[in-house]
Amino acid sequence: MTQPPHDEPTAEGPEELREQVEQTRTELGRTVEALAARTDVKARTQEKAAQVREQAGAKADELKDRATVKAGELKARAADLAHQAQDRVPAPVRDTAAKAAEQARAKAARAGRTWQENAPGPVRHTTAEGARMARDNRKVLLTAAGVAAVVWLACRRRTK
Repeated sequence: MTQPPHDEPTAEGPEELREQVEQTRTELGRTVEALAARTDVKARTQEKAAQVREQAGAKADELKDRATVKAGELKARAADLAHQAQDRVPAPVRDTAAKAAEQARAKAARAGRTWQENAPGPVRHTTAEGARMARDNRKVLLTAAGVAAVVWLACRRRTK
């Protein structure tokens, strides 16, 4: 038989020896399970994939929140610039733009009536949805049109 290590006490009786053997078997079983877990590539890969998915989801949420905040800031800045540009536009230009807008509304109304009379039903429904969205976002569209007009006028003045 082999000699036990010096720091391990020897068994004093058969019952104690059985307990030591059982304890050694338990420890050996745990070691074997740990080694088996390390060699189970499929399980480790699945765990890692789940971890990466969780991290990606958290990062996506964080980026979405950042983008929402940034979009709000940019929207506020654009509205501020549009107001500044609108304040700088001379009164005659604003009046001309208002008249042109009224003429465009009248022509659009005539075109809309013609469209309603001649367009197929599903196409009319889709178009009505788009028009509803444009009405709901009227301020944004008008602001964008105003900014575009100011930019166009500024570019036009520079070329003269």
